[in-house]
Amino acid sequence: MLAFVSLALPAAAQSSTTDADYREIRRQPVETGDKIEVIDFFFYGCQHCNELLPRLERWRKGKPADVVYRHIPVVRHDSWVPLAKTYFTLEALGEVERMHPAVFYSYHVEDLSMSQDKVISEWAAKQGLDPDKFMAIYRSDETRRKVERARKQTLDYDIQGTPSLVVDGRFLTDGSSPKTIDILDRLVRIARQQREQAAK
Repeated sequence: MLAFVSLALPAAAQSSTTDADYREIRRQPVETGDKIEVIDFFFYGCQHCNELLPRLERWRKGKPADVVYRHIPVVRHDSWVPLAKTYFTLEALGEVERMHPAVFYSYHVEDLSMSQDKVISEWAAKQGLDPDKFMAIYRSDETRRKVERARKQTLDYDIQGTPSLVVDGRFLTDGSSPKTIDILDRLVRIARQQREQAAK
């Protein structure tokens, strides 16, 4: 992938409220209740997502207590579906914490064709996962439904490229910036202030 993976969307879908470091999107539902939601919209095949990952992981481990962090794989093209299925399979197995960085490493460093069933099955076995169980989940209707929801969220959140970070269903920043973590912290503060004001 070259730089920020661009996803052309209709002009009508784009937000009119912008800032040098972020833009405001149409408000989306937040699944984290009274905690601030941070979503990492990523694509395993994106080099910038791979480069951002270590910084995001450090941030995640030291994030404020009132923040919940989660991933959503971007699905803009059918060719992106297998890698999204890989993520949702790891999620169902409770292995995202351990294996999310490993997928990036295998794709970008080991140059594995992670979209091929045979390759992903052999990869799962090498990672200490049950390949039969992995592939059963990978091919399941439940995983297919999750992928279709992620495809819809890619459009609903107006994700125009990867990596993208969305804070509290409202603020989106391009994760390929060298200032990404600083911007993320700033958006969390803005979201916190807005929540506090709304509670008064």
